[in-house]
Amino acid sequence: MKITTARTAGFCFGVKRAVDLTYNLAKEGKKVATLGELIHNKQLVADLEKQGVITLENISIPEGFEVVIRSHGIQKAVYDQLQAMGVTTHDATCPYVKKIHRIAEKISADGKILLVAGDENHPEVQGIVSYCSTQSFVFNDPEQLENWLKEGKNSQKPFALVAQTTYMLKKWQESVNIIKKVCTNCEIFDTICRATQERQTEAESLAKQSDAMVVIGGKHSSNTQKLVDVCRAHCRTISIETVKELSPELFINIQNVGVTAGASTPAFIIQEVLNNMSDMNRDLEMDFGAMLAEFEGSEVKLHRNAVVNATVESVTAKEIIVSVPNCRYTGTVKSSEFSADPSAKLEELVKKGDELTLIVIKTDDNAGEVQLSKKRLDEREGEGAVEAAAQSGEILTAKIAEAVNGGLVAFVKGVRVFIPKSLAAGRNENLEDLVKTEQQIKIIECSRDGGRRKVIGSIKAVKDAATNELKEKFWAEVEEGKHYTGTVKSLTKYGAFVDIGGVDGLVHMSEITWEKIKHPAEVLTVGQEIDVFVKSLDREAGKVSLGHKKEEDNPWAKFETEYPIGTIFTAKVVSITKFGAFVKILPGVDGLVHISEIAWERVEDPNAVLKVGEEVNVKLIGVDLEAKRVSLSIKQTKEAPVKEEAPAEEAAEEATEEVAE
Repeated sequence: MKITTARTAGFCFGVKRAVDLTYNLAKEGKKVATLGELIHNKQLVADLEKQGVITLENISIPEGFEVVIRSHGIQKAVYDQLQAMGVTTHDATCPYVKKIHRIAEKISADGKILLVAGDENHPEVQGIVSYCSTQSFVFNDPEQLENWLKEGKNSQKPFALVAQTTYMLKKWQESVNIIKKVCTNCEIFDTICRATQERQTEAESLAKQSDAMVVIGGKHSSNTQKLVDVCRAHCRTISIETVKELSPELFINIQNVGVTAGASTPAFIIQEVLNNMSDMNRDLEMDFGAMLAEFEGSEVKLHRNAVVNATVESVTAKEIIVSVPNCRYTGTVKSSEFSADPSAKLEELVKKGDELTLIVIKTDDNAGEVQLSKKRLDEREGEGAVEAAAQSGEILTAKIAEAVNGGLVAFVKGVRVFIPKSLAAGRNENLEDLVKTEQQIKIIECSRDGGRRKVIGSIKAVKDAATNELKEKFWAEVEEGKHYTGTVKSLTKYGAFVDIGGVDGLVHMSEITWEKIKHPAEVLTVGQEIDVFVKSLDREAGKVSLGHKKEEDNPWAKFETEYPIGTIFTAKVVSITKFGAFVKILPGVDGLVHISEIAWERVEDPNAVLKVGEEVNVKLIGVDLEAKRVSLSIKQTKEAPVKEEAPAEEAAEEATEEVAE
């Protein structure tokens, strides 16, 4: 029986966030209560109870308890009550649900009727409707919508259509077609969670290829039951909450079985089910002559492929000597048979007295020796895990052994995996830097070419998936004005690109600092962490504009406060032009000393009397804050020279020259 596990099985982002938040609060010693069961999974809720987390059905909050709002969200009136009571709340409402709340508020303000595709008894739907102050109608299937539109004669009224995040994709598409045919004035919002869409689409595809489907999840979980409905349309479907509901009889005459799970199903329950199914399915290849003796303590004769437990007697660089219980033969494990990693050093990995599980590869009755291997046993056990991961998309941990021409050689559970360079590192990364590290990889190919196994892995696929998850989370939560700690990714002549969690935003040159700079590299470096805030968003184009400089650091505000007209201070000359010299007053604020204000004597060339870097005394004589212009004087910091009276003829000549000028 072939078992294939859906890649999307298990916790979605919103549920995982709520669960992690609750566990972390409990670990911190907080008294925690959830409004309703945190998720539709009895086993996890029971485990939370062991951590001291209580479940409340109303807002009678025990003293000292903090409240976690589950991912479904709550009704607006309840949220307002909690705020009025001053209860400490931790809002784990799914960002996609919050988005629908905002839509409901907006369309109410526009005077539209809210149509909700979903289960009217579900907490998420009840919460959505509570944010609508106008008329609303909830329908669970397209036929209900069609009948309501006909009976109510509402087709000419303004509508807005949304869906419960876990609503069936097929039903949603049918509902949209109906509303488009009947209504001339309806705003449609596709609010089905993308993770839900992917989960249902993958489940349907898997069901079409399988003889049976196993769907794991709570009986009261909306998204789990929708998966059951999707799968039942194509094959026999077994709906279970835990491994206890499985039995071998369920899989009689089944060749291919698919496994998926609802968004509220913990990973440990999925793993228990998969392990149980594998146990039922496993065809054990065992040599019982090597495993059994007529009575305890009798001598065992080891045969090829027998699996034994052995105790290490001695270790050298080339081999390990072991003893096998009830066996008079000496056991040997050569270095090449211990690990698939050619760089492995026996003396660093094994010591006398260690217990090893090994497989027999050869016996020599004449010499009284048995050759054993750990590597081959690891490979045999690892092959199944790697093949399953190739089918399910499970992420595995690989140890990078060496860099070779074209990529990396890694080992996963004893199985050799090749990672091509294009799937191993970024454009500017060095493959050698990854050697002897552990990396998360995804198996993208597992096949045999003749008798040779070919396994291809990808580090990039894991990183891309993580980045996409971060992007999804970012766009679900981002809003203008929100602050982030980001990492500078690259610098250009017009600004800096900063990674703020899977998304790169641009800090324009003018938003980096209040000082005048010619290039971002003057104040920033690649890899530097900086605080930024969102100035504007373009969701369609996926662009984010960021700011870095803070208003409280605005040097012009400080200048206006601390430098009144007439102030005399010392400043450094930063540049000289033919019409004067610029001096730095504050970082980001320069002032001009006009050529006529440099000295009481006539100055033909500022360079003749001033030098860049020179510190001079200046007097503030004029300010235009709107134009960001400051006028300064050097000569007015000194007393004007007393003019001697010139003879009448000289005075007349000077007057003539002044008029001519």
